[in-house]
Amino acid sequence: MILVTGATGNVGAELVSQLVSCGTPLRVLTRNHTGPTLPTTVESFQGDLDQPETLRNALNSVRSVFLLGTSRDMPGVISELRRARVEHVTLLSSRSVIGGHESNTIVRMWMLSEATVRSSGLSWTILQPSSFMSNTLRWSPQLRTGDTIRVPFSRVPIALIDPLDIAAVAAVSLKSESLAGKSYVLSGPEALLPEEQVQILARITGRPLVFQEQSDPEARAELRNLFPEDFVEAMFRFYVEGEFDDSDVVQTVAQITGRPARRFEDWARSHSDLFQHPRAPKKE
Repeated sequence: MILVTGATGNVGAELVSQLVSCGTPLRVLTRNHTGPTLPTTVESFQGDLDQPETLRNALNSVRSVFLLGTSRDMPGVISELRRARVEHVTLLSSRSVIGGHESNTIVRMWMLSEATVRSSGLSWTILQPSSFMSNTLRWSPQLRTGDTIRVPFSRVPIALIDPLDIAAVAAVSLKSESLAGKSYVLSGPEALLPEEQVQILARITGRPLVFQEQSDPEARAELRNLFPEDFVEAMFRFYVEGEFDDSDVVQTVAQITGRPARRFEDWARSHSDLFQHPRAPKKE
């Protein structure tokens, strides 16, 4: 039995779909019941990784766990996994840890999670992906009101990865021991600037999208409405001060899955309905 945490998230939902399609015995854990509808063939439990004791029922008879690295109590989570005699953990981390500074809040979160899993005594695999293509969905509120997309850190290229590809690698790690005991850096097949992403979305949706560079002061003010101050500072250290280069392209997805990583255009076509302009109200 495999347990997928964060089962309605960008990677979790893709992983659930892939495991279900190949008939893998599966159980899922979600924080709440909102988000994508889960397949009726999987057992669903509600729990919170920040409250490790809520995992106990979901862990019964589980052999492998897909684990998000964002828990504020990763030692407690690992204790629950060991109590349930889980054998293997696949941890979703970030490649910002590669050469990252522990003083950066975001990097420190991933580093602590990885260190806890490595020292757990369990079999483990750690996935360190680049930024997700699905982060583009943050532009959706702007696209509901017009065709202009204002983007922070607009001069920073990123080798965005499709969550579907992360899930494909995770599925391999959960179903066999072939990836155990190693960390794997993952990326998409090309580094794109935000303006290039907007151009691709415009072509696919047929909308006359306009890219607009957001100044750093504007970005900081807006991000403070969405994230804690230390997370905002971490992002500015990444993309303004240059602590994190997320543009490097690696071939790990192809090497593990046997097929090339999907391009941003592939992802955008699959999700083009989410970027369409809302229909104007009908006239009476």
